[in-house]
Amino acid sequence: MKRKEAAPKGTNRMRLKVLGAAGEVTGSNYLIECGKSRILVDCGMYQGRGEDTKNRSEFDFVPSSIDAVLLTHAHIDHSGRVPLLVQRGFKGKIWATLPTVELVNVLWQDSVRLMKEEAEWKTRKNARKGLPPVEPLYTQEYAERASQLLSPATYDDKIEVAPHISVRFRDAGHILGSAILEIWLQEDGDEVKIVFSGDLGPQETVMERNPAIISRADYVVIESTYGDRLHRSNDETRAEFRSVIKEALRSRAKVMIPTFVVDRAQRILFELMLLQKEGILRDGVPIFFDSPMGVKATEIYNHHLSLLSREIQGHVKEGDDPFSPKHLQYVESVEDSRQINDIKHAIVMAGSGMCNGGRIVHHLKHGIWDPHNQVVFVGYQARGTIGRRLVDGEKTLRIAGEELNVKAKLHTINGFSAHGDKNDLLAWAGNFENRPVFFITHGEPKSSMALVGALKERGLQAMAPVVGEEFELTPLKGIETSISIPAAVPRIKSLDQMNDLLTDIVELAASIRAKSEEVKEPEPLLPLLQSTIVLLETAEQKTGIFEEKEV
Repeated sequence: MKRKEAAPKGTNRMRLKVLGAAGEVTGSNYLIECGKSRILVDCGMYQGRGEDTKNRSEFDFVPSSIDAVLLTHAHIDHSGRVPLLVQRGFKGKIWATLPTVELVNVLWQDSVRLMKEEAEWKTRKNARKGLPPVEPLYTQEYAERASQLLSPATYDDKIEVAPHISVRFRDAGHILGSAILEIWLQEDGDEVKIVFSGDLGPQETVMERNPAIISRADYVVIESTYGDRLHRSNDETRAEFRSVIKEALRSRAKVMIPTFVVDRAQRILFELMLLQKEGILRDGVPIFFDSPMGVKATEIYNHHLSLLSREIQGHVKEGDDPFSPKHLQYVESVEDSRQINDIKHAIVMAGSGMCNGGRIVHHLKHGIWDPHNQVVFVGYQARGTIGRRLVDGEKTLRIAGEELNVKAKLHTINGFSAHGDKNDLLAWAGNFENRPVFFITHGEPKSSMALVGALKERGLQAMAPVVGEEFELTPLKGIETSISIPAAVPRIKSLDQMNDLLTDIVELAASIRAKSEEVKEPEPLLPLLQSTIVLLETAEQKTGIFEEKEV
């Protein structure tokens, strides 16, 4: 496939290109061009359906042409492809807050280990079929090279990261070190300010501080993970979690918690400590934290307690270790992890949070079939992951090579999310006084389009771009996009008309598929087809037939 490159370096313009996390939650990646300068905001891994193909695909630009990378935070869907970027030629600085610098080093090392183990397993499997070996996405060497390019930035200081491009990192309240990016572009006497929300925390936080208030911008790229729904309050979420733990204690069950080892693990450890202080979680119930990477991440949290919430610091002042409940056991070796199988009554926390790898897969394999056990999901589950399939109600799953019946009791607690909900996102967006243009990304189509609609109801300009879409940036003069939308769409007056249109859509899709082998350059078609999917999924939502899945 021919590589589709951005405009030659040196073009006199200011431009944004959306390269990931559009119409989905993972793979965050944006290209900004300003005159001769070119930077990336995030370079994240894809997770879920088709992740391996997407992660191995060519970048939509020449990596060596990038002057700098700005990371909004450490999560692997925002930082995970940076070592691959280095492997393919990038040599510039990688700017991030100090906690993010420390956390990505841990995450990249763990990614190297997991990818190496998976590649070895697939290679053994391929050898039996006479197929070629599988190489990991990147190796230890390039994770270390990427680490050497990391450059820490402090909150609230404005720094130049490339000629005519400056940035200020502001607290996003999402995870430790997470940042909103205020970016200034200057070219031919014009200045444009574009703000990237990164992943935004809720307005009422437990772990982190509240997201910083930004009041002016020309353009805002805002996430929409939960743009179509509301979380329960902190009190309601805690009550729900207490109920699950109490039930497990009564039945002496094993509780398995798929855990994102950065932030979500620390939040669950904190909640378990509170339950012990309140006398709900009895002495003697073992708590296993089965993640060497999670242990390292928790140490980083303990080094930066001053950046965390007043609630956390209040408990520290009382002499509590917020992330170390009694009877907590860190599990290092694989053998120690396996021994947990023989323990019938315990709380087991393990990564990954979406069950698409890590030690939680092993625990699910040995416990998901037992109706005595309980599984508690405490974070977002991307499409195609084992976690999402469980949440969506699949009763039979192939896990670690074995077909298993799902009989354990499942719980989903969304209130622990480090993402703000719809009202949180709207509250943050409402702080802008000069009515910027909003680009809605980092959400599944229903979530993104719901947030687009909510912003438009407030009289704001908003749109959900598709992957590959480019925008010329000018100071408060709107947007120019390569995809034109008809000025007027005929209004459907009857069910017959609607069905006729659906028939036309099906026939056109079949015609395109029939001709697909004749298409030599598919890239120009992809944004149009992806945009069509967004519109159809929005129409599906309007039917009211399908219930929302809590994930």
